[in-house]
Amino acid sequence: MGSAMQASIAAKNSLKCVFEAKQDESIVIFCDDTKKEIGEAFRKGAQTLQLHAELITLKTNPKKPRTEIPHQILKYLTTQRPQIYLNLLRGSREETPFRIKLIRLETQDRKTRLGHCPGVSLDMLTQGALALSENEHMWMQTFAGKLMQNLRSAEMIEIRNPAGTNLRLSVKERPFFTDTKLDWKLMKWMNLPTGEVIAAPIENSLEGELVCDMAIGGIGPLNTPVEIVIEKGKVKTMNCKNADILGRVQDSLETDAMANVVGEFAFGINPKARFVDEFLECEKMFGTIHIAFGDNTDMPEGKNNSANHMDFMISKPTVNPTTADGLSIPILVDGVFQGI
Repeated sequence: MGSAMQASIAAKNSLKCVFEAKQDESIVIFCDDTKKEIGEAFRKGAQTLQLHAELITLKTNPKKPRTEIPHQILKYLTTQRPQIYLNLLRGSREETPFRIKLIRLETQDRKTRLGHCPGVSLDMLTQGALALSENEHMWMQTFAGKLMQNLRSAEMIEIRNPAGTNLRLSVKERPFFTDTKLDWKLMKWMNLPTGEVIAAPIENSLEGELVCDMAIGGIGPLNTPVEIVIEKGKVKTMNCKNADILGRVQDSLETDAMANVVGEFAFGINPKARFVDEFLECEKMFGTIHIAFGDNTDMPEGKNNSANHMDFMISKPTVNPTTADGLSIPILVDGVFQGI
């Protein structure tokens, strides 16, 4: 295998370590035709664990984003529901509302486990953020536990970075959670690759300026920053020298009334995550943070019911939470975790 991990072994490790998949359970894999090789790797990994695995290939049209659930998969969302779903889909910004609709159908029973992978690529399984051994999964889960312990008393969080980000938000009574391992009580769906510690901020609490200088969900890496001014949790103004990117961000944040309201604050904690074209992997990079606007109804206490969700990632963040009695808890300084 050399330095690269075999894709089916990485797939098996994620199903076992993240979802605790067990012999004789059922998994249905929804896979875009352009992701067929990845789908086969996950089917093989599932079969290695002696799961009952079904791979459903979905036709894609590069010129036409999906809006409706394909008729061929409706039975798997109703009468033939598995114990685990896996979505191996393209990650285009235009299909975000479709993906949110699919997630809500898959998770409506609060019993079914879901791995959601918009923009997943084969090299994530062989070289990147999904190319993890069982021990590496366990290391990341342990790190997430320590980080959440350090954040357990946090109420207000200040975020800065060298590009000019200067923000405050509240996570009072909004618990942090992790995507590195299934929470059987919460039953929150998770992305693969994993590698985040996340909270849903109080929706009207975000204040200040966000300078996104790394990447945007559904768009990818940036060649020029996007500057966003936020008041009472809502985007007020945006600026970017790249008119195309600015227009695409504006379109997404105007999807509906809640699309421009803060929905997520998260730390990246995956040491194998790389800065690549697919945001799915970028946002897990160790020592980064991202903030999203839009839907968070699947997070603890989240109240943003937008049909959209757009993430903004910043480099070298300094993150200082404070407790109710004013105690400061340095978590990140210039992208370096402190005391964890």
